[in-house]
Amino acid sequence: MNMRHLRYFVTVAEELHFGRAARRLHIEQSPLSRVIRKLEESLGTTLLERTPRGVRLTASGQVLLEEARRLLRVCEQARHRTQAASAERHASLRIALSDGIAPARLSALLAMCRCEAPEVDVRLFEVPLSRLLAGLKDDLYDVGLAVADKHEADIVSQPVWRDPLVVALPSRHPLLAHQQIPLEEVVSYPLILCHPQICEGCGHRLEELLGSVDTRPVVAEYVNTHDLMVALVAAGYGIGFSSAAHLPPCRRGDVVARPLDCPMALLTTYLLRSAQKAEDELSGFIERASRVGEMPLDAA
Repeated sequence: MNMRHLRYFVTVAEELHFGRAARRLHIEQSPLSRVIRKLEESLGTTLLERTPRGVRLTASGQVLLEEARRLLRVCEQARHRTQAASAERHASLRIALSDGIAPARLSALLAMCRCEAPEVDVRLFEVPLSRLLAGLKDDLYDVGLAVADKHEADIVSQPVWRDPLVVALPSRHPLLAHQQIPLEEVVSYPLILCHPQICEGCGHRLEELLGSVDTRPVVAEYVNTHDLMVALVAAGYGIGFSSAAHLPPCRRGDVVARPLDCPMALLTTYLLRSAQKAEDELSGFIERASRVGEMPLDAA
């Protein structure tokens, strides 16, 4: 098993079709099939089940896909850091993002980094929270930003941004009669919520908030992205939750934001790092992130 074989396997697993995978890799289909068979023989297990329409992953294949992606990321980062060192660019910062970080805050932070530390090569990785935490422990990332305060012995977290939660409503919705909407009124309508496994931190915060009222909410749809939530709200499928830092950049006439009548309705973004990494290595970035959190949203 080598890195080329793993790369071939990941491509087939993503396409679930040998023909499409071969075209993506710019090779013939026959050698690609031989590589996969050789990989299965070396591991002593079946990774892909062939079907008339393509292939599907076995349980072993699912495990190898996750591990192969991790190994390929490690190799890519090793290559990048080696090349950066040869170009005398020794300083780098690997930032993992989870839970759909507010673009207004993130862009302000990155602009500040470029202005104040232009010698630092910033690399961004969008990953689920579980991979963010594992990557911090395995030194794949230097720091993470997520809407989740993880109480783990080897992870240090600190709040950097707190933004009010708002309700995303289609234009002409009855709740627009309120300038601040009571949570009890919100749960009387179908909701569009972030998927609790994809956006774990945000999902947990909303679960806490909705659990504070007696009415059991009706969930019309779970979504993976903020953009899809806004699209479904605009189409009238339900109402959603966002933050004051997320919704203004949408600038849509068919979706309106209203604050919640609840002083505790805040969405907190945390900066996460491994407890093994010295704080002074990240002090500049931590200080800039805290400054961004103190900026008004219209300046972020």
